[in-house]
Amino acid sequence: MKRLYFLLIIVLFYSCKESRIYEDFLIKSDGVSASDNKLEIDFDFYPTSTTHDIYNRDTYSFSYSEEHEQSEWVAYYLDSDDITAANFDRPFFEQDPLVKTESADWRNYKKSGYDKGHLCPAGDRKRTLEDFVETFFTSNISPQQHDFNSGIWNRLEEKVRYWAVKHDGLYVVTGGVLSDNLKTIGKERVSVPNYFYKVLLSKDWNKMIGFLVPHQDSNKPLYEFVVSVDEIEKLTGIDFYPNLPDKIETQLESKSDYKGWSF
Repeated sequence: MKRLYFLLIIVLFYSCKESRIYEDFLIKSDGVSASDNKLEIDFDFYPTSTTHDIYNRDTYSFSYSEEHEQSEWVAYYLDSDDITAANFDRPFFEQDPLVKTESADWRNYKKSGYDKGHLCPAGDRKRTLEDFVETFFTSNISPQQHDFNSGIWNRLEEKVRYWAVKHDGLYVVTGGVLSDNLKTIGKERVSVPNYFYKVLLSKDWNKMIGFLVPHQDSNKPLYEFVVSVDEIEKLTGIDFYPNLPDKIETQLESKSDYKGWSF
């Protein structure tokens, strides 16, 4: 009888262990855990790529466009741990060794009249010095007018950090709208986008918001740049959260209001 009882305990132990291993597999392969139903920071939930050149860094991923010599999107998760009062020294921008075709040389920006505008802001990566430094690869920048970079775009970046704290974490996708016949700078002909965008998704999947901002400074309130994510997808050819459940994706991406977001 004791032996039978002992064997039963062993069977139950390995059954539970196998269940746990399977759940771990689901988290890694599908990006969704059955136990907490949260969006994982997983490649499967990043946007589609029109270039098929996706790279993963420690704290963000990006899809690089060799044609435009910049990323079409940078995607990352942002929460309060990333936003600290740390005052790190700014490093020099460097070409990204991950990019197989080589990312643009920073010298393309020299005397161009344009800033090296971060896509994932350095201010969103202050958890560690290593995280901060990682934002200074040229795969993470796009030419931006100075007044735009330090004006309306900076205001939007600050608001995103505010929301990341308020909503206990956000998923962020950002980039310039890369299209034909754009102005270029430098010997490598780095494209200058006419519009920049951000697409934000709350960690609980309840809220999504899109911003499409013309590449010029503006004193308008941020909510005037809110558009549906569907509109940004049509302009860019990118599907931002393709592995969200279809019903949730359709509902969130069609909205162009900002209900639930405090401005």
